[in-house]
Amino acid sequence: MTTSAPAIGGAVLAKLPAAWHPPRPDRRWHRRPAIRDSLLHCRAVTRRHARSFFFCSAALPAHKKAAAFAVYSFCRYVDDLVDEAGARSTPEAGLLDRLGALLETIEAGRSDLPFAPAFAEANRQFQIDRGFYLDLIGGCCLDERPPRIATFEELELYCYHVASVVGLMMAKIFGLQTLEGVHRAVEMGIAMQLTNILRDIREDLEQDRIYLPADELRAAGLDEDSLRRGLVDERWRSFLARQIERARAYYRSGEAGIDLLARDGSRFTARLMSRIYGAILDEIEAADYDVFAGRVYVPTHRKVLILLRTLASP
Repeated sequence: MTTSAPAIGGAVLAKLPAAWHPPRPDRRWHRRPAIRDSLLHCRAVTRRHARSFFFCSAALPAHKKAAAFAVYSFCRYVDDLVDEAGARSTPEAGLLDRLGALLETIEAGRSDLPFAPAFAEANRQFQIDRGFYLDLIGGCCLDERPPRIATFEELELYCYHVASVVGLMMAKIFGLQTLEGVHRAVEMGIAMQLTNILRDIREDLEQDRIYLPADELRAAGLDEDSLRRGLVDERWRSFLARQIERARAYYRSGEAGIDLLARDGSRFTARLMSRIYGAILDEIEAADYDVFAGRVYVPTHRKVLILLRTLASP
């Protein structure tokens, strides 16, 4: 079964930038003594919390790698704050405004957070649109309350907010030169977030989070109760197989934009990340679609094999 290339929904299209201005960063910006400790912190955060990306980033030039780690550290901080707020018995009032104010404080150089100096300088160097961060903050704040997704159109917009905007940030760092690649970056972000959702169904249920489209669950004869019971029957296998194939369609379409990135290791990093993340879907299939027994993952030896194959046929 092969799903045709996805058509990005109107709600996501309305969010896309109308113009794209490639940055011209100083290739030595990351060597400045004033941000050395901040960069080391960002590297440690990425290595701990984004192991697959850290693995894939080895081919990036140092100035791009430093920027990617700094951007990730900010995104991680926002996500952690929202998770902490969601863990409280009552949601935190004004969290969206608080995070927006935090971004302003960092941009103004008034934050004492350890990642802030590197993050602020990375944004100056790579001219990352502020609106991407505001969209990310808005999307993450949707998780403050236990989410329920009615339709795939709603899920696609959520994926844009929490993943595609990160893809657009990375596209700035990875040297995307034209507006043509924006759609592809958005599709790749959606593919990776759909993969996250399918991998993390059990963990999300434990936090009362359900990201699977309710209308598609109903059409498959499934509901929240069957999810919580962890039933793996033919209805579930068929449902999850369709979700996996849709994610793969986004990967296929998104990968068409990789050759629009810089040739300095950026293309290789993006392609390797796509293949390693996409391999999570293979692992779900290998587990007979049982995502309730425990988190599936791509073992290190398979990541190495994917790395070698990508080197051989980039």
